[in-house]
Amino acid sequence: MPKTALVSLLVGLLVFALKGLAYLLTGSVALLSDALESIVNVVAALAAYLALRVSAKPPDENHPFGHTKAEYFSAVFEGVLVVLAALSILREALPRLVRPLPLEGVGPGLLVSALAGGVNLALALYLIREGRRHRSPALVADGRHVLSDVLTSLGVLAGVGLATWTGLWVLDPLLALLVAVNILFMGFRLVRHSVGGLMDEGLPEEEKGRLEAALSQLPPGALEVHDVKTRRAGPRSFVELHLVVPGRMPVEEAHRLCDELEARLKEALPGVEVTIHVEPEKEARGPK
Repeated sequence: MPKTALVSLLVGLLVFALKGLAYLLTGSVALLSDALESIVNVVAALAAYLALRVSAKPPDENHPFGHTKAEYFSAVFEGVLVVLAALSILREALPRLVRPLPLEGVGPGLLVSALAGGVNLALALYLIREGRRHRSPALVADGRHVLSDVLTSLGVLAGVGLATWTGLWVLDPLLALLVAVNILFMGFRLVRHSVGGLMDEGLPEEEKGRLEAALSQLPPGALEVHDVKTRRAGPRSFVELHLVVPGRMPVEEAHRLCDELEARLKEALPGVEVTIHVEPEKEARGPK
């Protein structure tokens, strides 16, 4: 996964250079806003690369559950950067609303910007695919951010083209303001998702459904399960539960039931870490 983040960083530098060139060719504040968002992509890719290197470290004495939550810090950092980029765009665009300026070199500038958008689209699809395959929130967040950047770039290209065709140069700063609002919303979503991970938010509903289905039929000899808790830390999922067995059941038999139930849960949720606390039948809760 660190290799994937490194690819994101290198491609991000290329895209930023292309978008910066498009701005220099045209003087468009909308294209400048597109380039500023790419700065965020570059810094976020660097943060994701460093976070993935940390999260890949095995558990140790000080971190017995591993280092996977480092990825959430990367995603939070990316969300903060998005907000800062939006504020920079507002600072550049607002004066142009009062004094719109005509653009120059629009044709070559839009061509360079379109090339940058194509490169970004390929990168976004690659990051999302790899992030889902490795269950990495940092890579998925980076990929979604880049994909949003692609959609923004398309809107900017169309808007700048329309401004050039109609001579309504005020469309240029208006587009930049729309970009700022869009990335503010995107930054909020990124931070919300990451804070949920840092606060040990439970598994998504789809995974909870698979977990409940796996627990609906207990191994013969088990009486019930209760106090089922779930959480996620980066690509790792954790499930804790209490398993009720007959009070006179031998320890070896209870252990066998735990192994069987754990195997069933790992089949339903590959890679899940399971902790089972065995209780005698007097602790049964019964149907609620």
